[in-house]
Amino acid sequence: MIRTFAQQDVEDLAKYGSIPIINGLTDYCHPCQVLADLMTIREYKGSLKGLKLCFVGDGNNMANSLIVGGIKVGMEVAVACPDNYRPDEKIVRWAQENGKLTVTSDLKEAAANADVLYTDVWASMGQEGEKAEREKAFAGYCIDAELMKAAKPDAMVLHCLPAHRGEEITEEVLEAHAGEIFDEAENRLHAQKAVLVKLLK
Repeated sequence: MIRTFAQQDVEDLAKYGSIPIINGLTDYCHPCQVLADLMTIREYKGSLKGLKLCFVGDGNNMANSLIVGGIKVGMEVAVACPDNYRPDEKIVRWAQENGKLTVTSDLKEAAANADVLYTDVWASMGQEGEKAEREKAFAGYCIDAELMKAAKPDAMVLHCLPAHRGEEITEEVLEAHAGEIFDEAENRLHAQKAVLVKLLK
């Protein structure tokens, strides 16, 4: 298992290694997290197909993996992000060819009728030096009570944690959906156990 910055490190390990390689996280994608996310959505909603997932924030590794994971299980995916922080172009193209994806800078358009709202910190690991610049770029890209009104009344909220209350998510929304978010965190354990079982048997 490798948790690193460069996606190429994972690709190289997979190419030259003689055993399965698990991508624990890269700057490009975070598939292990998304397995736990999808597990949590299914736990709360009963199924995945036909649901709408809305991601708010940086078009980063989380956005890239949620797009792929969501489309693969038959969900509609919408991403609300600033124009300069869009998800990977190759992933966007693949998603639009294989399902329904919307990428917009309009939060309410993305969140309209969503079953699931998801967000991540504005500055991820290794981006601490860009904090001030990112705070300016992402101002307003926040899951708050107002945005929740655009989603379905029974919409759930997920966050891969740790959360910055008052930035990408308000304290009010985080606390109201803490049950879902902490189940999501617990499901990292169960999802990763399943990956190990699959690879080791």
